[in-house]
Amino acid sequence: MSELKLEFVSKKVKDMYGTFIGKVVGIITDIEGSIESVSVDCGSSGIKNLPYEQLLVQGDYVIFIPRWRLDAQKLLREKSLTLKRIKALQEIVADNDNMKDDAELVYLKYEKRLDDLGENTKEIIERLHQRISEIDMESKRIKAVLFDAKLQYKSNEITEDIYQQITIHTNELIEHVNLEKTEINNIINKLTQQTVDNTATSNNNEIKNDQLNVQNEDKEEVLDYNIQKLTQESEQDTNYNQGIQQDQEQQEVGSNAEGAESSTNEVTNYVEAPLGNNIENNESTHIMATNN
Repeated sequence: MSELKLEFVSKKVKDMYGTFIGKVVGIITDIEGSIESVSVDCGSSGIKNLPYEQLLVQGDYVIFIPRWRLDAQKLLREKSLTLKRIKALQEIVADNDNMKDDAELVYLKYEKRLDDLGENTKEIIERLHQRISEIDMESKRIKAVLFDAKLQYKSNEITEDIYQQITIHTNELIEHVNLEKTEINNIINKLTQQTVDNTATSNNNEIKNDQLNVQNEDKEEVLDYNIQKLTQESEQDTNYNQGIQQDQEQQEVGSNAEGAESSTNEVTNYVEAPLGNNIENNESTHIMATNN
């Protein structure tokens, strides 16, 4: 088995916003031996085959990139290029009227291309709004779990330790879905604001900023931020589990109320621990389908 295939096997899979999906159990290849998909054990949901082009190996994790994001990024690049070409044609005609006839033929081609991309934009935006609705429903379910846990805690049905654990995990999930929703709204704004009037040509320094925003801002900053958070969360989980294990050992020996108070303080300190402050702008090295 090649080194590329081996780097997937047995790794945990999370989406790029930090939500756990499952664990890689195998690789599906085509007749030529190229990877088609990666088989992931999703527990009670069974085994799911995730498309290879939507996966990125980063450290101990395999990061899953949603299809809507790849399609939206591709559309942003294609639409940006088409608008820049149309803008350039307009400037060519404005500078030299003798080239009007030649420019008009080319302009019609790009105008048709822009119409086609407009239909694609409507379809993508509709999918994004649908995803936002799904996220809102998921957020309500998570908050319902947190509220019920608080109710059980106040009625002395569960301990403070259990309540704090539930609070930690539900807050992490809420942070994940909110991050995804924020990115979706940013992409919708970019798609709706892409017009000829808002487009700069290659002779303007603004085009460099446009290219950076479209191709790198979301893909690198959001992805690298979440990959960094995954590593930090893994380290925090390890430290937290070690603290719980130590607390259990103390209870087996016969610790008094001070042992319980120490356990509560450990949980409280874990809740207050920062989740990460730095967002690095390192270039992603393994997103396969973004350029397709």
